[in-house]
Amino acid sequence: MSKIALFGATGTIGSRVLDEALRRGHRVTAVVRDPAKFTRTDPDLSVVTGDVLDPASVAEVAKGQDAVISAVGGGDGPGHIATIKPAAESLVAGLRTLGADAPRLILVGGAGSLRTPDGKQVWDAEGLPEFLLQIMHAHGDALDFCRTVTDVKWTNLSPAATITQGERTGAYRIALEDLVVDADGSSRISTEDYAVALLDEVERPQHIGERFTVGY
Repeated sequence: MSKIALFGATGTIGSRVLDEALRRGHRVTAVVRDPAKFTRTDPDLSVVTGDVLDPASVAEVAKGQDAVISAVGGGDGPGHIATIKPAAESLVAGLRTLGADAPRLILVGGAGSLRTPDGKQVWDAEGLPEFLLQIMHAHGDALDFCRTVTDVKWTNLSPAATITQGERTGAYRIALEDLVVDADGSSRISTEDYAVALLDEVERPQHIGERFTVGY
């Protein structure tokens, strides 16, 4: 059983991460701007006020935790896209103040910078909408920043090219820089199985200081 601080617990992916963590018996602290709007209750769930863009706030909620998970993404609109890299920077800055007692940091990443079977990157595909490209590149910038960090134990988990709500099968395949595709050439993962992979990494660390990706 681990103690986990979770930013972005109300989002599409963050809520699945919360479900999976509680399912496994972990103690989760959901860090939100307004706890009054977070109505979920669970014996192993605490809710606190915090700001992912404030390093001091990050440090405060991270004290005593085993892992900090950030599911802060750009799917909720342009204003959220602009927070992706600054959130990563703030999380690292906050954890740095805790020194050797700092917990692990696991960030929900993006698929845009992954290599495709033709040797390009996902974000090079023709016809992608501008909004999606902005999200992809923001996650790419956050990953580039993380790769400069050597004094905080970070992990970045990129989803498959397509991630949608669906079934929890508990099955997935792992790669590092290459997009995971199936026999038909499609790349997909459910939000539920993405959360399984993320909590597996929390419980059995394999990718400290690197990015990895999952898909079927």
